[in-house]
Amino acid sequence: MTAPRDRGLTVRGTPRLRAARDAPQQVWIAFGGQADQAWLRPLRRGFRHCFAALRDEAGWTVVEPVSGRLLVLRIAMPASYDLPGFYRRAGLRVLGPFAPGAARARWLPSLLPQTCVGLCRALLDAGAPFAMTPFGLFWRLSRILHKDRKKILTRTLA
Repeated sequence: MTAPRDRGLTVRGTPRLRAARDAPQQVWIAFGGQADQAWLRPLRRGFRHCFAALRDEAGWTVVEPVSGRLLVLRIAMPASYDLPGFYRRAGLRVLGPFAPGAARARWLPSLLPQTCVGLCRALLDAGAPFAMTPFGLFWRLSRILHKDRKKILTRTLA
């Protein structure tokens, strides 16, 4: 069976999800992590770290801030590879796709420390939801995704 887009039909969905699906780049945010450092132990289990995976026409790029450095990996897989599915099978929670935000100038630099949450927010957009912890970002992003989905069943009038 061919996809609806291949048959010339319009694809259903809300404008935000359609924009993310049709964007030249897509951002997926993955959450997980163990408490390998003492200062991570107060964070919620399973939400002690987050990182981003970007998909474009050429393939996948993973942007992961680790302690003391920023790790950027270009994965040798085609863009059709299901990297978010791989992360889900590995036990991580994955949200997306999101359309990455455009760069914008600021008068002052951000006063928040550069953490994994700050990096994921910076990749999303200047209007990304405010969060200080990976769980806070997961909760707010999942609310945005669920808000885009239809919640009320409608029926046609006879």
